[in-house]
Amino acid sequence: MAGIPVPALMASLLQLQQDFVDLRLGMFVHFNMATYQDREWGDPLGPMTDFNPTSLDTEQWATAAKSAGMTFGCLTTKHHDGFCLWPTSTGSPSVAMSSFMGDVVRSYADSFRKHGLKVGLYYSILDLRSDIRHFNVTHAKIDLIKRHLTELLTSYGEINVLIFDGWDAPWSRISYEEVPFHEIYALVKRLQPNCLICDLNAASYPTSGLYYSDIKAFEQNAGQHLPSGNVLPALTCVTLADGWFFKSSDGSASLKLAAQVVEEWLVPQNRLGCTMVLNAPPDRSGRLAPNVVARLAEIGSLWKRNEVPPRVSASIAITTSDLAHGCAIHASSSADTVGPDLANDGSFRTSWVPDDGQTSGWLEITFRRPVSFNTLALVSVVGASEAEPPHRLASFKFSIPSADGWKVIAEGREPAAVEMLRVAQVTAPKLRLEVDGATHPPHIAQIGVYDEPEAKSA
Repeated sequence: MAGIPVPALMASLLQLQQDFVDLRLGMFVHFNMATYQDREWGDPLGPMTDFNPTSLDTEQWATAAKSAGMTFGCLTTKHHDGFCLWPTSTGSPSVAMSSFMGDVVRSYADSFRKHGLKVGLYYSILDLRSDIRHFNVTHAKIDLIKRHLTELLTSYGEINVLIFDGWDAPWSRISYEEVPFHEIYALVKRLQPNCLICDLNAASYPTSGLYYSDIKAFEQNAGQHLPSGNVLPALTCVTLADGWFFKSSDGSASLKLAAQVVEEWLVPQNRLGCTMVLNAPPDRSGRLAPNVVARLAEIGSLWKRNEVPPRVSASIAITTSDLAHGCAIHASSSADTVGPDLANDGSFRTSWVPDDGQTSGWLEITFRRPVSFNTLALVSVVGASEAEPPHRLASFKFSIPSADGWKVIAEGREPAAVEMLRVAQVTAPKLRLEVDGATHPPHIAQIGVYDEPEAKSA
């Protein structure tokens, strides 16, 4: 396959990904306005005085995490309703306007660090109080997001992982163009170069592609399960109780048995290069309920950290916009009702297929103007499943126009369902893909074309 060797490009990120996989188990602390409203999403019209932890005890959170063998935490600094757990200077609704008046992020970060635990933060791009919603994003709102993140990444010490949510999800619909991912990614890396970024976007992207994340995330409670053949640095989010994450009632709930957490989830997932983030939600006083504390200790007693996590392989992460999206595209032929536009429409749930009986063909994208790029993605899987389909490609070839016709810039045989390719930096007005489906017609769900900044600097 033509292209630049990946390991040389991503050595520093690779080590950070390995460090994350080596963490194995962390505590997801879902604690925010929703805790006080018996909701999963806090009511954006509810009074901010509702937030009132009368006995906030982040020391208890940290010691309970240690008892379970956890190595880090992740706190919901701002959930979808838009209430900030730190006294932001931006004027956004926050603890400064609540009955509490303290800084939950400060207390959490100090306690976890004191006990030798690494610190992660969660931040929702969707913000109902500030009206950051699909079709309502403005430059001022993007600036607000950047100001929030700047406060979080400059005021609370080293942040090891930043989990985004409510961004390019089917239910939030805020795209990576509306709130530009590459700008947010660059800001985070400038402020904290060693902070890993993880977006909870598995509902929108194939499970084996590292799209808009340094770590691939699977929300197990939403039915997103780690693939049995996973090779990406990953995390899974799971809960101790049935249901979702904000559970002030967990103190009286039936919790998952320690054996299930350890033997069915944690150990098998660790073997596949995946760190588990287990939700332990504080109650309205700001403390973990006694049964939650006891169950965490049971997990720590049962879990033996004997196995060494696998070594993470280098993988290409997509962080920029797809230059092929929505461009004019033509094909050698198409099956009835299926057009070549399905291969660059941004959807992984539809695909281009050549006319009946044809097992090979080509697609040709004409860019709006000549574009410079260094990364290609070829997705031959349709939908969320990546089981071996009969239309798996036998070979592929990417080419750009040249004086002699077409110049091959990348090619390969029997590609994976999601094939990420680094190529030498080129500028071209068109891109051609030739595919051979061997005994069955090929399916092409998406062709992606990207100009990744890290590839330029390598």
